[in-house]
Amino acid sequence: MKILSSLRSRIFLASAVLAVLCIGMAIYLVGARVTEEAEATLEREIVGTAAQVDHLRTERTQTFTLMARLIADLPKLKAALETDDPNTVKDIADGYQTLLNASLVLLTNKRGDVLYAAGGSPRAAAIAANQPSVRDALAGRDSLSLLPQPNGLLQIVTVPVALERPHPEMLGTLSAGFLLDDALAKELKQITGSDIAFGMDGQILAATLPRDQFPSLADRLRSSGISRVHLDGEEYEALPRPLAAPADRGPSSSGPVVLILRSRTEQLRSLETIHKGLFVIGVLAVLLATVLSFAVARTITRPLAAITDVMREVAATGDLTQKIAVRHSNRWDDEDARLLATTFNTLTDSIGRFQREMSQKERLTSLGRLSTVIAHEVRNPLMVIKASLHTLRQPNLGADVMRDVVRDIDGEVVRLNRIVNEVLDFARPIRFDLAPVDLNALCRESATAAQASGPGPDVELDLDPAVADVTTDPERLRIALVNMLVNARHAVNGNRTGVTLHTRLSGDRVRIVIADRGAGIEPSELAHVFDPYFTTKRGGTGLGLPIAKNIVEGLGGTITVSSIVGRGTEIRIELPQRT
Repeated sequence: MKILSSLRSRIFLASAVLAVLCIGMAIYLVGARVTEEAEATLEREIVGTAAQVDHLRTERTQTFTLMARLIADLPKLKAALETDDPNTVKDIADGYQTLLNASLVLLTNKRGDVLYAAGGSPRAAAIAANQPSVRDALAGRDSLSLLPQPNGLLQIVTVPVALERPHPEMLGTLSAGFLLDDALAKELKQITGSDIAFGMDGQILAATLPRDQFPSLADRLRSSGISRVHLDGEEYEALPRPLAAPADRGPSSSGPVVLILRSRTEQLRSLETIHKGLFVIGVLAVLLATVLSFAVARTITRPLAAITDVMREVAATGDLTQKIAVRHSNRWDDEDARLLATTFNTLTDSIGRFQREMSQKERLTSLGRLSTVIAHEVRNPLMVIKASLHTLRQPNLGADVMRDVVRDIDGEVVRLNRIVNEVLDFARPIRFDLAPVDLNALCRESATAAQASGPGPDVELDLDPAVADVTTDPERLRIALVNMLVNARHAVNGNRTGVTLHTRLSGDRVRIVIADRGAGIEPSELAHVFDPYFTTKRGGTGLGLPIAKNIVEGLGGTITVSSIVGRGTEIRIELPQRT
């Protein structure tokens, strides 16, 4: 995959994926933990509400029991019960219901017959009189009973009414009841925050919820522990709590029950806000992690990219003067990349020094081969000079012959001088005299000098105005350019066109290209064009291009030759603007 072919992409993707996985896992765990804690909190709240309901009911029962005992100890009530006359009892008992704030007040004689009843229906009073709690009270024990009513549960406290004589005498019972109805359920909801329902015998009798939901709640009366129930699209957790002791509930399991309900949907609805917040935080964290991953990847790969760019340039041009800039001011610079850059620069310096040493050794080695060339090149002029001198010794030498002989000697001397100068230029190290120069102007002068060397095509100039002054040795560079331009003019075989010279600015380097549309160079010969004494031109010494190469490389530049047989040759020179 192309996206994974880049080191930056791999680092970025690895960092981003790791960040997303870590953030996603963290958010998932936090969300799961919050949900789990919310569920536990919901259960704790239900259990706590059940304990509060039990506590409040117990307090009310104790209050009613205490007040019933105080009224049962009143002498007037005892005297009225002793008469066993309902009218007499009624005259005394009227007002007890208001005093007790009770839903039912019931007085019986010592036989359990009802003498007075206030509040509730007559049927409820009759049922209450026949409860085991009345018999328990007649036996001298306080008792508690629960009766179902159409609008709730009636909880009745029954206490004995007795005379303290030498021997205790039972006069009857006093019962006071309060209703566990919708009003009490709403009051408990305000205190606990939970919905309350009262039920018995498999029916819901009072609740804080609408009456149309009573059938769905009735099934929870026979359950045990916390369970879930759905009411009108909302989910509740329900906990049933018996209101009577096991011994008082009888064989049936459908005794009086208070049902505690807590909305799970509402609780989870509040969690949605938390989950949305976590999601938004997660998205922002992922975006931030992605940006940071990209920044880290870029910080790591940017110096490596700069290094590889320089390496690629060196590999393409062979220019060992290219250096990787080592910055120390940027706080994000990578120490390993800086070490790699420094090592690369040191390596190129070493290779460049090695190349210069090898070049020097090659020149010295070439001097060994130079004796053969000199012997061959010098012998012919010397033989011509010797023959000319022999002619000068002849008597009766004519003026015309004299001029021809002198011209021959002068030509051969010039040829010998040229041979010696070229050999010396190649053999000895070149001393450069660097100075700023207008490169375009230098190229124009070189073209003019090349055109003045003899017949041939004009040199077409294409000079880049952006090329500014360069620091170089103008005379040495001019010699090299003239030499190459002369060779290019000779290569076109007398055509009037076909030699071009153009300059271009490329970063901090300038490029000079000399091209001709001549016969080209065979591939087998192209590899030897810079070898000393290699030439395909009749009368050439084979030192022109090697000398030009020494000059260009000595100025910190590079020179390359490319050629296609039948289409021409191109010589490319690259020089630094500042040597």
